[in-house]
Amino acid sequence: MSYETILFEVESHIARLTLNRPDKLNSFNTQMHREVRHALSGEAIRSARALVLTGAGRGFCAGQDLSDRAVAPGSAAVDLGESLENRYNPLVLTLHNLPMPVIAAVNGVAAGAGANIALACDIVVAARSASFVQAFCKLGLMPDSGGTWILPRLVGSARAMGLALLGNKLPADQAAAWGMIWQCVEDAELAGTVDALARQFAVAPTRGLAATKDAMRRSWQRSFAEQLDVERDMQRELGLTSDFAEGVTAFAEKRTPRFSGR
Repeated sequence: MSYETILFEVESHIARLTLNRPDKLNSFNTQMHREVRHALSGEAIRSARALVLTGAGRGFCAGQDLSDRAVAPGSAAVDLGESLENRYNPLVLTLHNLPMPVIAAVNGVAAGAGANIALACDIVVAARSASFVQAFCKLGLMPDSGGTWILPRLVGSARAMGLALLGNKLPADQAAAWGMIWQCVEDAELAGTVDALARQFAVAPTRGLAATKDAMRRSWQRSFAEQLDVERDMQRELGLTSDFAEGVTAFAEKRTPRFSGR
C-alpha cells in the first residue's frame, strides 16, 4: 500500500510510524486512519520488536480533523460514536495491545484524541516545547480515545478532572512532573533519546516485555491475589523461552545477552 498521510518503515527490528499531515498538525482524517490501520496490521511490523510513533513538523497530533466530511458539523448523518467505534477505539486498542514496547515521541502539541493516542503508548517521551491538551470540553464533547480511563490512572482523579473540564494546556515538563509521561527532554535531544530507547528495546527479550505490558494493563481488573496467579502463570511460560535460557547463560558467562525475542 502506498501511503499519503503517514510515513512507515521497519529497520533493524524498529518500526517507525510518522503521522504526516504537518499542515494540519497531523490531525486524523479517514484516510490517515485507514493507512495507520494498514501499517499496524501488515506483514512488515511482524518483524519489529519496538514501535516509535511520532508526528511530522511542529506538532504530534491535533486529534480529529474537524474539516473531514465524516465528522464535520452540518454534514449528513454525523455519528461521532461510529467514528470512535470504527476508527479511534481500534487504534488505541492496537497500540495498547501490540506485543512490543510502543514509544510515543511527542514533538509538539498533542491535543484531543492526539493526546490520548500518545498516552495509550507504553513510553511517552516529549520535547520540552510539547504540550498536552484535553480539548474536548471546548467543543461540547468529553474525552475519548481512552482519555477517561487513562488520565485518572496516570495523574489521579483531581488532576484528571481538571484537565478534562478546563481543557488547559499542560506543558511537557509538568506532564513529566505529574507522572503522566515518562520523560521530558530538550527539543534537540528528543530524536536521540527516542532512538536510544528504540535500539534498547529492539535487542531486548520481547516476549518478556510483552508479558509485562499485558500483566500491568490488566492488573486494574484483578484483585491482588488474582494478579499473583497471573504472575505465576506468565512466569512459568517465560521460563521456557529461549530468551530466558540466553539471559541465564549470559549472566553465568558474564557477557551481554543476545536475545532473539523468542
